[in-house]
Amino acid sequence: MIRDSSTLQKGQNLRVEINEVKDRLPKDILEIIRKEPIVKLVGYKMVDANQFGLVVQLANGEINWFFEQELSEIL
Repeated sequence: MIRDSSTLQKGQNLRVEINEVKDRLPKDILEIIRKEPIVKLVGYKMVDANQFGLVVQLANGEINWFFEQELSEIL
């Protein structure tokens, strides 16, 4: 889980935590993530008044967004 997304840089690789997203994503997106959970950060999205989403590019080139707790940094 990412605790402070302000330290992340665009282009940085992140890992999707599949157990955190499996209940909310369509089956086709889940299959892409299961095969390749590493995604690239491309931006940020305001999802409500006090929370940001992280916009990422999946392995197939598709753009999607996730909450900070659904991603982790690759060290």
